[in-house]
Amino acid sequence: MHHVCSMKKDESVIKQLAYIQEMKYNTKVRILFVCHGNICRSPMAEFVMKDLAEKAGHADQFAIDSAATSTEEIGNSVYPPARRKLAEHGIDCQGKTARQMTRQDYGRYDLLVGMDSWNIRNMNRICGGDPERKIVMLMDYTKRPGDVADPWYTGDFEATWRDVLEGCQGLLGTLTKETKTE
Repeated sequence: MHHVCSMKKDESVIKQLAYIQEMKYNTKVRILFVCHGNICRSPMAEFVMKDLAEKAGHADQFAIDSAATSTEEIGNSVYPPARRKLAEHGIDCQGKTARQMTRQDYGRYDLLVGMDSWNIRNMNRICGGDPERKIVMLMDYTKRPGDVADPWYTGDFEATWRDVLEGCQGLLGTLTKETKTE
């Protein structure tokens, strides 16, 4: 019996050491963009941020994904007008399907970025709070904090594009400590 306990303890220590080793060398900032359905705003932010990071030479510094607070669109592709708006700017989101955010995402990501105040409330509910202050609003990284325009209700994907682009530029600048002079 003592031998079995010893083996279990050794496995536990090995797992802990592997985790510490992984954390030591995992220098990527993990970002999860979140909106209500994960078919418009959050996937736009995901793919805009990936594009900006790549163009700035920082792609290897980030792991970027997106999710929904609701279950309504799980498994659905990016909404066609959002997909077209990204394509207008040379950004491909092929293969992305909606998924719901989970409580475990709080531990998996360094930053959870909501598109509006309703998303933030739901993200806090799903995560059971935000003790590490990782839940933020995208537009807080701009000169005009507030909600990202929701094209689901307005049909104005251009306004959403502008908000998402400005927010992602501000976020990338903050995370890479680059400052722009205007």
